[in-house]
Amino acid sequence: MAKLYFSYSTMNAGKSTLLLQASYNYRERGMRTVLFIAAFDDRGGHGRIASRIGLDSEAHTFRPDDNLYEVIESLKAEGEIACAFVDEAQFLTEDQVWQLARVADRLGIPVMTYGLRTDFQGKLFPGSQALLALADELREVRTICHCGRKATMVVRTDDNGQVIRAGAQIEVGGNEKYVSYCRRHWDDVMNPEASK
Repeated sequence: MAKLYFSYSTMNAGKSTLLLQASYNYRERGMRTVLFIAAFDDRGGHGRIASRIGLDSEAHTFRPDDNLYEVIESLKAEGEIACAFVDEAQFLTEDQVWQLARVADRLGIPVMTYGLRTDFQGKLFPGSQALLALADELREVRTICHCGRKATMVVRTDDNGQVIRAGAQIEVGGNEKYVSYCRRHWDDVMNPEASK
């Protein structure tokens, strides 16, 4: 039985690397996979999933108004699909998460999604919230804070390294813009008056 998976973490934990490795494992055995990434995330190039360690692959892009069930169903008409992969799954809409659940339930194609759980203010992304509610299996991908504890939160910084406490939920970036922390150190940075 096909399942919907959600592998989540904070920034720089290796989610894209894991996705690309899993897809490679299928392809190495002659099985077809389809990969997706948010259309506006062009850090690796338009329609490319790229990891910090240099792995990359072509991917289909998705926008908020795309019906991913219909897209995958039409791709399946071109040949069997062993697995569908979605990077930056926090950018999915709730409807798209339901569409991916239907891909697993009705088309029998496993769907592996990878993304952030929370934003820089500690709030759930809509796509992540829906995945936490609907995914058959949840997997935490771990990275560490500078103190050595598990990092579960992320802080956004400006060009001068100053912490940003307000702003749009979505702002694409990498190491130059985001720092991962454990909850305690995130709280110290985001709410310095509370740590006194």
